[in-house]
Amino acid sequence: MEYRNNTQGEETLSALGYGCMRFPKKGNSIDMVAVEEQILYAIEQGVTYFDTAYVYPGSEEALGKVLQKNQCREKIKIATKLPHYLVKKQGDFERYFQEQLKRLKTDYVDFYLMHMLPDTNVWNKLIGQGVLEWIKEKKEMGQIRKIGFSYHGNTTTFLEVLNAYEWEFCQIQYNYMDENSQAGRTGLLEAAKKGIPVIIMEPLRGGMLANHLPKKAMDAIETAYCKRSPAEWSFRWLWNQAQVSVVLSGMNSMEMLQENIRIASETMPGQFTNQDEAVIEQIRTAMNEQTKVPCTGCSYCMPCPFGVDIPGSFRCYNVSYTDGYGKGLMEYLLCTTLRNKQSSASLCKECGACEPHCPQSIPIRSQLKQVKKRFENPVFRIVSKIIKRLYR
Repeated sequence: MEYRNNTQGEETLSALGYGCMRFPKKGNSIDMVAVEEQILYAIEQGVTYFDTAYVYPGSEEALGKVLQKNQCREKIKIATKLPHYLVKKQGDFERYFQEQLKRLKTDYVDFYLMHMLPDTNVWNKLIGQGVLEWIKEKKEMGQIRKIGFSYHGNTTTFLEVLNAYEWEFCQIQYNYMDENSQAGRTGLLEAAKKGIPVIIMEPLRGGMLANHLPKKAMDAIETAYCKRSPAEWSFRWLWNQAQVSVVLSGMNSMEMLQENIRIASETMPGQFTNQDEAVIEQIRTAMNEQTKVPCTGCSYCMPCPFGVDIPGSFRCYNVSYTDGYGKGLMEYLLCTTLRNKQSSASLCKECGACEPHCPQSIPIRSQLKQVKKRFENPVFRIVSKIIKRLYR
């Protein structure tokens, strides 16, 4: 297993992290026999970073049971997340945290995240509820070792959140298809400059880059100069970047676990060749041919005077065709509705200020209408209302 430090050298983490959201199931329940076998094998092979969350059904409890039974808590780093969207008052921070400690059967958390922190407005709301004082108390007591946040959204907002507090790590969606969207490579480099670990989620875009590539992309992989699976190409692209600290994988079979450990153990920064880059570019091109809007995420069209997240809206729209409608809709909700200040396509007033700045000459106003038509249906409106109530 390869281990990586942040630039300050304060933390050594396994390059491969165990994502605990998709533990194997037996019927409708978590298969504890399989989970125990896989967790213990991962620890034995050097995996040290285990990522879970309050809202992952049964995940914290399952992880806690295995660690307690096998007395291996001190061998790993636990990362879990505060469901800040459920917090209504200061006392809720402690209530949820104590419940998590009980589930995990531990008295401290190594890496604690603000889960899906969408923007600085929400962070400032949490500050008003006393989160800074609570974090300070937990850190002084040793119950939280490092504080961070996970993020879905555009690069500009990510940088605002990144600079809003002295975070000790962050977690972002990043893969070769999101190099110029989400937090993107710009966000990765900015976080690395601060000397904090950057944890990568969605390295395979929910499995899309492993199991659902278009034929032209698969042809590029099958005719490449070396034999690698689609997942291996994705992981090697990520681990080639020294700024990447940990890549999370939701491993739910022993075969997947063993394969990912092998790749993580073989891959070092700077190993990618020009041939490798050419293969990734072929895959990326094939994927982009399926996109509906040729937006590169450059953000030259921004800011919108009416608050529309134009690149974010187009990215989610494209994802709904390349990765599935449900995936695109969920990302659209995360990027528009979870924010205190809405940024959905329906805010467009068709002023046209954006279009002269688009290098791709995209008819932005008409395309935003298509985004609205695809996403902002009755289901969207109902879910939006529920989420808005949570954020009041």
